[in-house]
Amino acid sequence: MIGMLAVSKAGHDKRKIYVITGEDDEYVYLADGRKRTVAAPKKKNKKHIQIIRKIQTERPNDGYSDLEIKRTIKRYQEEANV
Repeated sequence: MIGMLAVSKAGHDKRKIYVITGEDDEYVYLADGRKRTVAAPKKKNKKHIQIIRKIQTERPNDGYSDLEIKRTIKRYQEEANV
């Protein structure tokens, strides 16, 4: 699931868009590039998110930068509002 766009379905961040930066058995780690950075991701239960789509990165082995995550989320929101 790493590298996919996801929207929160529950909690105080309901309907907020994130990029999945990591995962384990029960949880995913989410970043939005602003408040939740790659260095300090949000830990959220897998059943409390909805996958939107996979994003493309130019450097898949290097991971994601906060700037890249911000741009991807902004681009998705602009496309969705069209």
